[in-house]
Amino acid sequence: MNDAKRMDVIGLLGPLRRYARSLARDESQAEDLVQDTLVRAYEGRSSFRPGGNLRGWLLSILHNTFIDHRRRHVAELRRLEQAAAVAETAAPPDQESRVRLQQVQAAFMSLPDEQRAALHLVAIEGLPYQEAANALRIPIGTLMSRLGRARVTLRGFEAGAELAQPSEAKRPSLRIVGGSGV
Repeated sequence: MNDAKRMDVIGLLGPLRRYARSLARDESQAEDLVQDTLVRAYEGRSSFRPGGNLRGWLLSILHNTFIDHRRRHVAELRRLEQAAAVAETAAPPDQESRVRLQQVQAAFMSLPDEQRAALHLVAIEGLPYQEAANALRIPIGTLMSRLGRARVTLRGFEAGAELAQPSEAKRPSLRIVGGSGV
C-alpha cells in the first residue's frame, strides 16, 4: 500500500474535529489543534504501523498535541475560559430544547479535562474502551474510572436540574451512553 492511501485522513476529519472541539472548548483553537495534529501525523508517518488503527493513532496524536499546547499556554487558556464563561452566560431567548442543550453542553464542558476526554472518546466517538485508553495512553482501568466519575457528575447535574426546574416535566432527561440507567 502506498503512503497516499495509507495516510488518507479525509474521512477522519469529522471525528478529529469533534474531539478537538471537546478538548479545546473553542472552535478556532480546535481547528488549529486539528491542523497541528495532521502536521505531526505527516511528519511522523513512518511511525504508523502498516495495518494499524489510523483513527486511534490520529486521536492519540491529537490528544498529545492538546496536552503540549495546554502546557505551553496555561495563562492564555485561563483567559479564554474566563471569556467563554462570560459569553456562555448570555443566551438569547430560544426554544426550550436549545437552552437544555446548552445546559448539557455546559455540564459536559465543566468536567475536568481527563474525564471529558475519556467520555468524549467513548460516548461521542464510539471508541471501545481499550482503543480509547490507548488513544489517551492510560490503562483501561484508569479510563473506566474517569468515565465513571464523569457519568456520576453528569447524573448529579441532571438530578440537580430536575430539582431546580420541577415544572419542566415535558423535558427529556439526560441519557448517559454506556452507563447503567439511573
